[in-house]
Amino acid sequence: MALIELKDINKTYNNGQPLHVLKGINLSIERGEFVSIMGASGSGKSTLLNILGILDNYDTGTYHLDGKLIKDLTEKQAADYRNRMIGFVFQSFNLIGFKTALENVELPLYYQGVPRRKRQEMAMEYLEKMGLTPWAKHFPNEMSGGQKQRVAIARALITKPQIILADEPTGALDSKTSVEVMQLLKQLNQEDGITIIVVTHEGGVANETDKIIHIKDGIIGEIEENTRHTAWGGTIIK
Repeated sequence: MALIELKDINKTYNNGQPLHVLKGINLSIERGEFVSIMGASGSGKSTLLNILGILDNYDTGTYHLDGKLIKDLTEKQAADYRNRMIGFVFQSFNLIGFKTALENVELPLYYQGVPRRKRQEMAMEYLEKMGLTPWAKHFPNEMSGGQKQRVAIARALITKPQIILADEPTGALDSKTSVEVMQLLKQLNQEDGITIIVVTHEGGVANETDKIIHIKDGIIGEIEENTRHTAWGGTIIK
């Protein structure tokens, strides 16, 4: 059974004028896959990500996550699924400015009720994985964009999620740092078996993933198996 199974998902927003954003989405993502959902602004990719991340509801269809139907959950149930199953990485990092790197990374464990010393130990372990031990006591405004995104990835990983949803994870980064972040996600997928879904409008980012799902006007088009990863300049990485 697929880890994520969407069948005929529709979503309409009614802000005065009805806007049919997702139009019968069928999508299956297996455990351990590294995929990108690629589309232009307004294609429906962010709405799809929000539904996958249980941040938004869908109108009709079915969404099964690890065999469980995700439908009409209470906010507490939705939060519980998110805390156990899903780590999020955002374009704007979403770090708390008045907390250090260490405090930002340990925050999800605070919400899980993990004792303080254990939280700090685990947060240091994940910062070390990201090569950020010297930055543990630094605040976000003292770090580069790449360092902030690595803090955000450490925070996403600390609850040991089965899935990482990355929304334009390189959007605020220069091209060299973007490559480093995508290589890091690829490593997490290959070494730890985490299912990673990257939402992007950039071909260079999508080309780093194993499968590219194209979405346009709320409809999934071509699904491309990416057997040859290309670097940003167009050369093939051996």
